[in-house]
Amino acid sequence: MSTPMERAVVLRSLSCTPLVCTRFFSRSSHNLLTRLSPLPKRHRSITNLHTRSLLRHHLRAISTSSTRPSIQLRKHFSSLSPRAIATPPTQPSPEVVGADDDVAKKLGFEKVSEEFIEECKSRAVLYKHKKTGAEIMSVSNNDENKVFGIVFRTPPKDSTGIPHILEHSVLCGSRKYPLKEPFVELLKGSLHTFLNAFTYPDRTCYPVASTNSKDFYNLVDVYLDAVFFPKCVEDFQTFQQEGWHYELNNPAEDITYKGVVFNEMKGVYSQPDNIMGRITQQALFPDNTYGVDSGGDPQVIPKLSYEEFKEFHRNYYHPSNSRIWFYGDDDPTERLRILSEYLDMFDASSAPRESVIKPQKLFSKPVRIVEKYPAAEGGNLEKKHMVCLNWLLDDKPLDLETELALDFLDHLMLGTPASPLRKTLLESGLGDAIVGGGVDGDLLQPQFSLGLKGVSKGDIQKVEELIMNSLKKLAEEGFDSDAVEASMNTIEFALRENNTGSFPRGLALMLRSVGKWIYDRDPFEPLKYQKPLMDLKARIAKEGSKAVFAPLIEKFILNNSHLVTVEMQPDPEKASRDEAAEREALNKVKASMTEEDLAELARATHELRLKQETPDPPEALKTVPSLSLNDIPRKPISVPTEVGDLNGVKILQHDLFTNDVLYAEVVFNMSSLKQELLPLVPLFCQSLLEMGTKDMDFVQLNQLIGRKTGGISVYPLTSSVRGKEDPCSHIIVRGKAMSGCTEDLFNLVNRILQDVQFTDQKRFKQFVSQSKARLEARIRGSGHGIAAARMDAKLNVAGWVGEQMGGASYLEFLKDLGKKVDEDWDGVSSSLEEIRRTLISRNGCLINLTADGKNLTNSAKFVSKFLDLLPSTSPVESATWNARLPLTNEAIIIPTQVNYVGKAANIYDTGYELNGSAYVISKYISNTWLWDRVRVSGGAYGGFCDFDTHSGVFSFLSYRDPNLLKTLDVYDATGDFLRDLEMDNDTLTKAIIGTIGDVDSYQLPDAKGYSSLLRYLVGITEEERQKRREEILSTSLTNFKEFADAIDAVKNKGVVVAVASPEDVEAANKERSDFLEVKNVLD
Repeated sequence: MSTPMERAVVLRSLSCTPLVCTRFFSRSSHNLLTRLSPLPKRHRSITNLHTRSLLRHHLRAISTSSTRPSIQLRKHFSSLSPRAIATPPTQPSPEVVGADDDVAKKLGFEKVSEEFIEECKSRAVLYKHKKTGAEIMSVSNNDENKVFGIVFRTPPKDSTGIPHILEHSVLCGSRKYPLKEPFVELLKGSLHTFLNAFTYPDRTCYPVASTNSKDFYNLVDVYLDAVFFPKCVEDFQTFQQEGWHYELNNPAEDITYKGVVFNEMKGVYSQPDNIMGRITQQALFPDNTYGVDSGGDPQVIPKLSYEEFKEFHRNYYHPSNSRIWFYGDDDPTERLRILSEYLDMFDASSAPRESVIKPQKLFSKPVRIVEKYPAAEGGNLEKKHMVCLNWLLDDKPLDLETELALDFLDHLMLGTPASPLRKTLLESGLGDAIVGGGVDGDLLQPQFSLGLKGVSKGDIQKVEELIMNSLKKLAEEGFDSDAVEASMNTIEFALRENNTGSFPRGLALMLRSVGKWIYDRDPFEPLKYQKPLMDLKARIAKEGSKAVFAPLIEKFILNNSHLVTVEMQPDPEKASRDEAAEREALNKVKASMTEEDLAELARATHELRLKQETPDPPEALKTVPSLSLNDIPRKPISVPTEVGDLNGVKILQHDLFTNDVLYAEVVFNMSSLKQELLPLVPLFCQSLLEMGTKDMDFVQLNQLIGRKTGGISVYPLTSSVRGKEDPCSHIIVRGKAMSGCTEDLFNLVNRILQDVQFTDQKRFKQFVSQSKARLEARIRGSGHGIAAARMDAKLNVAGWVGEQMGGASYLEFLKDLGKKVDEDWDGVSSSLEEIRRTLISRNGCLINLTADGKNLTNSAKFVSKFLDLLPSTSPVESATWNARLPLTNEAIIIPTQVNYVGKAANIYDTGYELNGSAYVISKYISNTWLWDRVRVSGGAYGGFCDFDTHSGVFSFLSYRDPNLLKTLDVYDATGDFLRDLEMDNDTLTKAIIGTIGDVDSYQLPDAKGYSSLLRYLVGITEEERQKRREEILSTSLTNFKEFADAIDAVKNKGVVVAVASPEDVEAANKERSDFLEVKNVLD
């Protein structure tokens, strides 16, 4: 799901974009601990989930590095952001108890085992339901963010995508909740802190979370009824809508495929990294369930029958085949009571035997696979190849000690920019960016994957040899002691900090436990890391790191014949060939039909669309449980903030319990920077962290950061400010450390800002190549973000600045910069120095600190020293940034089977004045009109709208959309939808409560302090927050109808940006003459 703090400060993005193939193609510095909390391969789309703060996500934070993540399009800074080790924010005592044993027996449960888990300060009890054999982990502690999840083992036999389609479909109505989509009703009107579903290659998870007990149990009941008694097994149209169907509007037209999952997976199969991930998994596991795609291959999905779909649910969605998880401060007896009502309706089943995942036997010799991927037409294909080496590490699951040692090894080899294997590959110049996720243990058997993309065909073998030789060298020579110390500190810091970001801690724990439990292993063991970690640490101290890690490299990689090498070759004709093959198949289908058949198909198409677009009756809507406005606090959540002054610099301090961690942000004003230097800022930020100083190379600097802190990040941030033309624009240095290392943290920040030398031409050239590769991947996979940034750049200055540092314009800049680095490195280096001279100054600096009062007081002397060392240049007048992109409709063409369609306008220009009701209205439009018309009826994976209250830009966006002009027509009809809207009090109340849920998002202490900083920067006062909340709570139907006039500005004056296929753009320009100006940014 979403990554930490995107709810507070993320560039507009689809917060639910599937995390497809993270195992293979998401190399990050925290890979070690994502192992502790496996992320799903793909999951249900919450296409309208907005950021949960009045700031929303219009503060643009630009990615500067792929390794120490700064705020990116979907995530914020965290050097190592574990999503697994959950410790409640307070420290409960071991006296936390579970349900009474006698009560449990009366409810039909027997206690299997019970433990107090010190690592998460929780009492955990494993129960078995006597009648069905269902297993339940009941975890009790003082965490108010309660979590429930039910998981089924769901191994597919083919690539028709049954588990994925079923995951979507069971949430489309059930026995007790007989409406079209209870899931959407929960999105509209609950206080959930998490609401989603995940499809893994071998299991399907349905988790929810909430801090409100009444709301939590409502969510639990809806989900239990959905998985056990879904309408979809009796309603063929739900299968058609979520899976696939033939669509024919009238017999004279062509037949097309439609279906939410079908189009989602078309998008997945348009992205080279995802294609490689799927090929790799299937080649590593040819003989078991991982040899097919649980998400569905678009060429195979139409082979799925409704009978097979129903049978899969009947076989696997049974209590006997489930693992159920509860976590938090709710009543453990109530948990069992709720479960017994459902589980007692079933008898035992043979599903657990039928769903067992069989291990893959190891190969006797390596395998090589060469495949094509869709590349842009007319581009330079020379450096567009990809190669990845992949090992299946064992023919059976590993013990916890070996897993931990392999994870530690993985972090040492690849976890940071200074890690030797990572550094060697990138410095080789053989490729632009790393592919392969290193060690991964999401599935029954662990794997190791590593390679490069952006490789010349003639260098493929060189890459393979370099990987093998580098691994041999590491086995022979071992690791630097400073590197081992840095990794150990990074891991221990992360475990102690427990920062799961916006991901509920209980869910992180659940995913970690289920990762072993689902294979009939001990669910407690993955939660207890302290002893194995201390044992590993002691063993390294006694035997040396080489004695610990060299045998692992040799056994599991170098001497392992189960090696699959995947080479991907660019093919500019593949996308059009795939489209032609689909069209030919559909033409054959139509040719085989009689006139009566075609008339019946057209009738069925109309009938399905009518059902999709017909609202649920009020009596059905009333079945979904909801809160009342009386359950909602009248005041916003406040963050303790003390504004002071130190050495002439503004200091913001937030006295919060942080488990002895100090969180710090150092903010510099960017408004005086010359306009032509703006595109260099992201690379300037990366250079500060990944180049050396006069007396320390970047490896030593990186290791020092790892040894002394929890991580440091540097990134630019921009936002419009309501009522002002000039944007809020800053560079933020973000760091964290245990309180005892506060001095080290500020010393390191000073060293990074002032001592780093911009002299390493070769390394800077790597940064350019890496940034270009990342942005190209983003255009293909997250085109809605590119479209949103492009529209903003046409409508306001802040948008233009952000697009120069992270959009299509930035990609064009990077292409030219690569040449300039070769031809005029002195000029580039001097520009980087000019940025430093302009930005790094005590004047305009601001410090934000989050910790408990004692540590805030103790930090003052170190902050004072840091400020004294900053240059005190005289204030420079703000630069004039007048630029905006031309207000023309654009299409950015990419090789894709689906589109990303945007349209936006500034509604403040119409005279609209902000009212809190706008938050309710925009959320409602996304959850009703756009969900029904763009997703359900239109077949897109997502459709949503967004109102940037800082700039006034109201935008519509779609995601993995088979349409283009049809989607724009839906956008243009939104005003009429609002004018014709009728809404009863219950519906309005749900909309208000859902919006408050967004505003009152659950945040960990660091996020609270950071959100307070952002509000300060853009001038949002506590008085304004209270005013907006009152306006939200008093929203009326009249507000909806009045908003229609404002939103018509998008219809009448809006600008369109689509990231789309050449064929769909050509068709659009034929239908509406020269409607879209065509732009090709991919090579």
